Amino acid sequence: MMLKSKFLPMGVLAVGLCVGACTGGDQQDAAQAAFSPIEEAILNDPDSFYYLDLADYPSQDATLPIGVFDSGTGGLTVLDALVRFDQHQNSDWSAGGDGVPDFASERFIYLADQANMPYGNYYATDKSDLLVEHVIKDVQFLLGNKYYTEAEAEEFRADKEQIKAIVIACNTATAYAVDAVRDFVAKSGLDLPVIGVIDAGAKGVLEKFDLDESGTIGVFATVGTVASQGYERTINLMKESLGYTGRIQIVNQGGHGVAEAVDEEADFLSRVATQPRDNYRGPSLEHPDFKIDRTLMDVYNFDFDHNQMLCDTQNMDDCQILQINSPENYVRYHLVSMMEKVRNTPDAEPLKAIVLGCTHYPYLTQEIQEVLSELYDYQLDGEYLYRPFLVEHVHIIDPSENVAVELYQYLAENDLRNPSGDMKDSEFFISVPNVQNSGVQLDEAGRFTYDYKYGRNAGEIQEYVRVVPFSRDNIPAETIERLSSTIPATFELIWNFSAYNEKNAGLSPELRIGKAE
Repeated sequence: MMLKSKFLPMGVLAVGLCVGACTGGDQQDAAQAAFSPIEEAILNDPDSFYYLDLADYPSQDATLPIGVFDSGTGGLTVLDALVRFDQHQNSDWSAGGDGVPDFASERFIYLADQANMPYGNYYATDKSDLLVEHVIKDVQFLLGNKYYTEAEAEEFRADKEQIKAIVIACNTATAYAVDAVRDFVAKSGLDLPVIGVIDAGAKGVLEKFDLDESGTIGVFATVGTVASQGYERTINLMKESLGYTGRIQIVNQGGHGVAEAVDEEADFLSRVATQPRDNYRGPSLEHPDFKIDRTLMDVYNFDFDHNQMLCDTQNMDDCQILQINSPENYVRYHLVSMMEKVRNTPDAEPLKAIVLGCTHYPYLTQEIQEVLSELYDYQLDGEYLYRPFLVEHVHIIDPSENVAVELYQYLAENDLRNPSGDMKDSEFFISVPNVQNSGVQLDEAGRFTYDYKYGRNAGEIQEYVRVVPFSRDNIPAETIERLSSTIPATFELIWNFSAYNEKNAGLSPELRIGKAE
């Protein structure tokens, strides 16, 4: 049965819209385009670790798993949308949920490129080409069969399965590299779909508006994604092509530090810190781009308990150095900053919907809703400061749901639904610094230093990282607890992989990711 999509056809936005990898001019035929150094290594250099012999790649094998990747664990929110997706009858694929996930017989291979995250900072350090290279390496891993059982392993193993579809569960990677990934897949001679989150998010947020309705859309994303203008351009193009006639405004807020705080990046959050830190890179009283405004302290309503804010004095009102030290307080800073932009925009339309343009942000949906509610009710001198500029119940859009629709349609239309698989056989991998590479530079926590991470150059093809299975050795306990509580269906798959998959046979029991007590 052929299914009609709610989406524009894949690739329709390529006309007139250049996000990330486009360089201007007419697009070349991908198969004839020059190879980048990493593409050369993958496709033409048998001596390279990254080389793949793709001559007999089984891309039309319906039993293969689906590859999903992100810069960290944030993309698990996208995977969770796939895991829970239920809009069809599994017996005959007709419309209407039946209580059984539509992808129940599919298997997933998830990659978190944790060692190289956050992807959003590569743009700020003028290393977008290095970001694209990281993304191509992510795709290489999914297409290939190599991985290490642990960071210190002497040899890699080569028994990972290949994949039949690629989901880029990362907004920044989609913004800067989706065209590069599609070009690479074409050069490889493979027939694989590449599905990114930006098209899905743009369509999802517009669906909250009537065709003639006016309002403001907030794009809450990483700094790099905002700088790419990927969401803004895509929303505007879709708005025009789908016939929206209302006055729809867009306000962007680069969530500097939010994803990093969720993933416990030391430069943005420290659970053990009790006073301001020299290596802190988040918003501050003196930050040139993300300044904490003293006049808005009452509006921010930061939570200072348990060192969630770090101050250099005992009296919080006298802080000369003030650092954010919890994901929730990062949300407070950025939502107030967003509403200040709306409030100071001439003839601003009320904020009606926010699209979460980073896969880490859905973990904080409850906090986002709470802060928006506070701002709606906030009064200054008896007057509601923000109520004229936002609706009472702002729609929070997670693009993941729309990704699930697009992926399902592709598998259905191409007869690629797995007839016999089991979602419980999904696998989860993460990148860690390659300690066998003498050139890498690590901090006290064993992560790449900031200067090393963003000081590398594209084209220096070497193993900076190793890809290993999820374990307690590479995922913080706080993250495991968060995954368990926020995405329980996907966490069940992670637990099953850690407990029973043969790839973890040599993992000590204390390092396996178990269920919460």
